[in-house]
Amino acid sequence: MKFVDEARIEVQGGNGGNGAASFRREKFIPKGGPDGGDGGRGGNVYAVADRNINTLMDYRYTRKFFAPNGEHGRGADCFGAGGDDIVLRMPVGTQIVDETTGEPVADLTHHGDKKLLAAGGKGGLGNLHFKTSVNRAPRQCTPGEPGQYRALSLELKVLADVGLLGMPNAGKSTFITAVSNARPKIADYPFTTLHPNLGVVRVGPEQSFVVADIPGLIEGASEGAGLGHQFLRHLSRTSLLLHIIDCAPMDPETDPIAEANALVEELAKYDDELADKPRWVVLNKMDLVPEEERSELLARYKQALGEDRPFFIMSAATREGTQDLVKAIAQELDRARIEKNKHLDDVRFDEDRGEITEVDMAQGE
Repeated sequence: MKFVDEARIEVQGGNGGNGAASFRREKFIPKGGPDGGDGGRGGNVYAVADRNINTLMDYRYTRKFFAPNGEHGRGADCFGAGGDDIVLRMPVGTQIVDETTGEPVADLTHHGDKKLLAAGGKGGLGNLHFKTSVNRAPRQCTPGEPGQYRALSLELKVLADVGLLGMPNAGKSTFITAVSNARPKIADYPFTTLHPNLGVVRVGPEQSFVVADIPGLIEGASEGAGLGHQFLRHLSRTSLLLHIIDCAPMDPETDPIAEANALVEELAKYDDELADKPRWVVLNKMDLVPEEERSELLARYKQALGEDRPFFIMSAATREGTQDLVKAIAQELDRARIEKNKHLDDVRFDEDRGEITEVDMAQGE
C-alpha cells in the first residue's frame, strides 16, 4: 500500500429538516388543532483514530464527505428522522487543521479518539410549538439550519519514541531490522527507504519502545534535494533522536564528519524545536574498522561533533553493540517519562534494575 501522510478534504454536516405547518383533520373532529412535527437534525461528521490504519490513502482521492440531511416534519405529530452520522477512520497520529482559519481541529494521538469535524444543522420547529391560548391555529413553522462546512488539512505524524536520522545508506533500515520485527527494504543504493517505517523494540517482557526510520537526508534538503524535508515531521513526536553515521563509507572521498554536520544544519533549517531534541551519535559499520583503530576513530568523532552528547559504536549488520544501545535507550526513555511526570509521587527509577518502580508513599520506600 502506498504511504500517504498528507491530504485535504471537505466535510459538511447535513442540513436540518424543515418543520411542518399542519392541522389535524379527521371526520367528526372539527378544529383538530396544529399537529405539524419538527424536522430531523442533519448528520454529523466525526473523525476517529484507528490503530489498524497507517496511511491517509483513503483521503487522497475521495475528498468530499457530506452527511445526509434530516427529514422534514410531517402532519399527525410526525417528526422527521435525523440524518445518519459519518465516521471517518484515520491513523493514530493524524493532525487536523481548518484550512480557512488555520486553527487546529483535532490531534488524534490515541486509539479510539473521536472528534466532531462538522456538526449537522438543527431541525426546524413544527407549528405545534406555536399554539397558545390566543393563537389556536398557528401557521408558523421554522426551516432547518444548514450543516457546518469545513475545508480541512490532514497531516499524519507517526507516534514513535525514537527517531533515526542519517544520510542515505548509513544503515538505519539495517538497524531497525536488527532490533525489531520490522522488515524495511534494504539495498546497496541510496534512498532505498521511501517512506517511514516503524518497529517495536522489545527490551523485556513488559518493556518496549517504538523506533521510526525515515528516508535519509542529504545536504540541500531544505531546497528539495533528495526527498527534501517532507518526512521530518514524523520525528516531531519522538523523545530521542539517533544520528546514525556510516563510519566506513565505500567512497574514500566521502567525509562522514562533514556529512554529519550538514545533516544537523538541515535539521535546524527545518525546525529549531526538532533540532533541540536529545540526539545521540551512533557510529555504524564498525565491523569494517579494525579493532585497534576504533578508539582513535571514536575520539576523532567526539572532538569534531562535540562531546556533550552520548556516543555509541555498533555494527547493525552483525548486531555488534546493538543490544547495549537498546538498553541505554530504554533507560533514557524511562528517565524522560519520570521527568515528565515528576509531579507524581508513586514512581522512581531503580538504577540497579534499570527500570521504573512504584513507591508506596504511605509506607515509604
